[in-house]
Amino acid sequence: MERDAVKSSYVESVGYDPETHTLEVRYLDGGLCRYLQVPPMVFDELMAADSKGEYVTQYIKGSYHAVTLEC
Repeated sequence: MERDAVKSSYVESVGYDPETHTLEVRYLDGGLCRYLQVPPMVFDELMAADSKGEYVTQYIKGSYHAVTLEC
């Protein structure tokens, strides 16, 4: 999945597939997670958030099934 770099002290890049509602987040520590069944509105809110890392921590981690791709 193609990801776009974001300004964050926690998140390196973010990608989203609107057909499968799959969100990918590459963290600055090298981790790469795929979150499943993420609505388009959540992706839009993430990209509009002033703090991407805070948004991921508060609204995505623990709310959507995560598949770790790289650690």
